[in-house]
Amino acid sequence: MHNAGHDSRRRSVPRRALAAIGTLTALLALFVAAPGNATAAAGPAAAPAAGHRTVNPELDWMGSTVAAHEGRSADRAAVTPMVTQTLGFDVSHYQGAINWGAAYANGGRFVYMKATEGTSYRDPNFNANYTGSYNAGFIRGAYHFANPNASSGAAQADYFVAHGGGWSKDGKTLPPMLDIEYGPSSTCWGLSQAAMRTWITSFLNEVHAKTTRWATIYTTTNWWTTCTGNTSAYSGNDPLFIARYASTVGTLPAGWGFYTFWQHADSGVFPGDQDYFNGAYTGLQNLANNT
Repeated sequence: MHNAGHDSRRRSVPRRALAAIGTLTALLALFVAAPGNATAAAGPAAAPAAGHRTVNPELDWMGSTVAAHEGRSADRAAVTPMVTQTLGFDVSHYQGAINWGAAYANGGRFVYMKATEGTSYRDPNFNANYTGSYNAGFIRGAYHFANPNASSGAAQADYFVAHGGGWSKDGKTLPPMLDIEYGPSSTCWGLSQAAMRTWITSFLNEVHAKTTRWATIYTTTNWWTTCTGNTSAYSGNDPLFIARYASTVGTLPAGWGFYTFWQHADSGVFPGDQDYFNGAYTGLQNLANNT
């Protein structure tokens, strides 16, 4: 290593180059200050936008990447379902302590809650949420936030089932759910469409082997089309939980003629995200009982 201060080869930076650097610096400052690029205060709504952070289970929940990639329709509050719908919602530790009695009194009848992510993270509020919702009368289920680039689908399924993703035919437990959505630095987590399909198949098969249930799949049509090639391979067994923050559900992924659940808004009367079950309460009970 040499002393740059005495390097006779050093040249002064040309004025034209300095001007260019100044212009680039100013443009960068404008970009950082633009809406959607600023870092907000702490809390669930302040989590950095997906695609601009590294993997961090504390910042991941069902739909945590959806609005950043797909936005929210201005008319999403005017949702008018064409058939009977049963109200529900989904939560993670971001909602803190939940008043389950109040949520039930407001009409909620089902809830999905985050249990795990990867092969080492368990949501710190899972036990309280699982027990509290059950005691209040909810039909509830657990979900796993997928990190497809971190470990195999089977490995993550094993961790999920062992830490809250199990199932019992008690009439109160929904099928385990796979939450698969946009990656933090790559839409498809750096996987090809074929590799993503292999990962999903591995996860679903392992959950089925361990629980006898085919898992619900939570995703968006845009992500599914981009990252799996819009495969219809799972539509025969796995219930669809579609995410779309608009007044209509829109086009569904290939193979599914209907959705089982719809996450239609990320805020509303219930804690967390606002969901519908596509049918009457008796249909929800049948799903829980695998009938």
